[in-house]
Amino acid sequence: MSNHSGFQPKKTAKLTRMTSIRLIVLVGLLSLHSAGAAELALTAPRDFQVVQRATPTKGTLRLAGQLSEDAPGDAVVETRLLGEKADVAWQKLNAKVAGRAISGLLEAPAGGWWRLEVRVSHAGKVLATGGVEHVGVGEVFVVAGQSNSANYGEEKQTPQTGRVAAFDGTNWQIANDPQPGAGGRGGSFMPLLGDALVKKFNVPVGFVACGIGATSVREWLPKGATFPNPPTLTGRVEQLADGQWASKGAAFEMFVARMKALGPQGFRAVLWHQGESDANQKDPTRTLPGKLYREHLEQLIRESRRAIGWDAPWFVAQASYHVPGDEGSDDIRAAQASLWRDGLALAGPDSDALKGDLRERNGQGVHFSAKGLREHAAKWAEKIIPWLERQ
Repeated sequence: MSNHSGFQPKKTAKLTRMTSIRLIVLVGLLSLHSAGAAELALTAPRDFQVVQRATPTKGTLRLAGQLSEDAPGDAVVETRLLGEKADVAWQKLNAKVAGRAISGLLEAPAGGWWRLEVRVSHAGKVLATGGVEHVGVGEVFVVAGQSNSANYGEEKQTPQTGRVAAFDGTNWQIANDPQPGAGGRGGSFMPLLGDALVKKFNVPVGFVACGIGATSVREWLPKGATFPNPPTLTGRVEQLADGQWASKGAAFEMFVARMKALGPQGFRAVLWHQGESDANQKDPTRTLPGKLYREHLEQLIRESRRAIGWDAPWFVAQASYHVPGDEGSDDIRAAQASLWRDGLALAGPDSDALKGDLRERNGQGVHFSAKGLREHAAKWAEKIIPWLERQ
């Protein structure tokens, strides 16, 4: 019987054997390659991380990573930062090598984005290489408060410089709205403020957004801090047996954890924008008197500084605006300003002055329109830039 299909058993078997041999050789070569070169996965710095500069010209990068195989304790760790120049020489790092872990501190010039390259070698042989594509040394700010410190603006914003990043407590990313780690799904002033600072100082800018919509200062206090009357929303507070109210501490713990993740002196300042949910509440018993607002915000500033182990600067904005006809509280505004006068905080912008078409829904809402976000960012820049120039 003729084989009309052209099937040739002997030829096919020969091809199968040849293919198998090639696969075995290829697998063997890959195994040899893997055995000869360990992998290096860097856990710090992260991609798009901005490290706070210590002086106008430099800062320190914390380097940490894991090798896929143990390395000798006397292995050499070298680094280089590539940016404007592509022929930067490798520099030996005073690093610790312990089994598969490497760690060290790298002095880096202000600026970026830099590409960080790392290699580990021993006896003149490169054992492993790794890198991070985008690392910056610049300015970092922690932003906290209620909705106008978060993502409730009418239009989402994006950085135009490409050099503004955001940190959610674990990872860094380009700071496109909504900002990770803060409430809301809309727009914020941070991409716009970041661009203004990048253009002024020519360094990357990082934001750590912590804002929670509709929160009273009472909800930001440490766990167990007491006050006579609750805020309008009571999910973050509890009533005690003696009739007083106390903070559950969740917002404070989150806030402190986010700051601690940046390390000592790991950011330039806190930008605090809050007050609306303490001013002129529909239930007058939920309105916070200015004297108590001052006491609670001072407590928050002092306790958060104690918790992170250093006296981080704070900017406090004037914020108490609700809607047309309810455009601010003199009591809360005076309390906020008293912190500047007494040296506990720096003066933030007067956002109560941003009215009309700078507010959402054609001026009828409490949050900012796209135009209002631009103006809000500009007002923050007016306060921050002169101060930063003196640091």
